[in-house]
Amino acid sequence: MDVSGTIRSILNQKSDQVFSISPDATVLQAVEMMDAKNVGALLVMDQERLVGIVSERDYTRKVMLRGKRSRETKVAEIMSSNVTVTHPREPVEKCLRLMTDKHIRHLPVLEDDKVVGVISIGDLVKHVISCQSAAIAHLEHYIHGGYMG
Repeated sequence: MDVSGTIRSILNQKSDQVFSISPDATVLQAVEMMDAKNVGALLVMDQERLVGIVSERDYTRKVMLRGKRSRETKVAEIMSSNVTVTHPREPVEKCLRLMTDKHIRHLPVLEDDKVVGVISIGDLVKHVISCQSAAIAHLEHYIHGGYMG
């Protein structure tokens, strides 16, 4: 499958807003923010430094199923701290493979150790569909005599 482009091209199509929360916040605050922002994960930031990511999956597996209380449990207790990241120059295809292989849905994008965005598996799928639609349109144009070369 030929999926052209880099992560920067996807970030350019998105808002540059990144939703984050402190590791000292409660899980309830994190879940409320995810709901309000309609996102499935938040970056966990200590000042400007990425220290983890917390997702709906973390909540269901590490709080709900274990009988913890979201009002009392801190984000630091359930966040994933070994965060896989990418950079804006990374090829889309490589990130798609990485996210599929590692079963992750959100990938922070760092440039010079500074967070510049987050991409989701949905963002990558939309990009792939767009590339495929463009290729199909090009081929249809060629088949119907549009080739001028």
